[in-house]
Amino acid sequence: MRVLGVDPGLTRCGLGVVDGGKGRSVRPVAVGVVRTPADQDLARRLLGIADEVERWLDRYRPEAVAVERVFAQHNVRTAMGTAQAGGVVALSAARRGLPVVFHTPSEVKAAVTGSGRADKAQVTTMVMRLLGLEVKPHPADAADALALAICHLWREPMRVRLAEAEARAAELVRAHKARLAAAAKAAGTTTKQDETGARR
Repeated sequence: MRVLGVDPGLTRCGLGVVDGGKGRSVRPVAVGVVRTPADQDLARRLLGIADEVERWLDRYRPEAVAVERVFAQHNVRTAMGTAQAGGVVALSAARRGLPVVFHTPSEVKAAVTGSGRADKAQVTTMVMRLLGLEVKPHPADAADALALAICHLWREPMRVRLAEAEARAAELVRAHKARLAAAAKAAGTTTKQDETGARR
């Protein structure tokens, strides 16, 4: 599977494409950053991000898109900008029928480093090691985008299997309740018939 990982942001939006192979093998395909001027109109900045994401989708043709979920930030303005950029990416992917999954920063850190509290340096180091990179992706947004793609490749199969298991369990519960209801109804009908016969 090929995944486009996106670390959304207005000033810097990290993009990283990773191919997943057998087991947990991963291979880097492309990495980069979309930059927009801070003094530019918000709509134009979002358009610039959308245009570049569209180019990446056309060029690399990923099968899924993984976006960092805005979790908690003290700076509300920064959080809003990050969420808006992430929304633009999700919209571009959805228009192509691509699945979009949002991963929290702690999920990404845990998947790549084994610790949900790892810092950016640790994430970058592990991304380089996992992908066999000799040069550090710069800035950190680029490394984070690659980490998102890796996280998705490793977590999504497990999430899908879990969802399928939950769906099967729910279906078994529905079938069991239906059988109980049918049995109760049949028992009630038999009781009424017995009562009617007794009165006669």
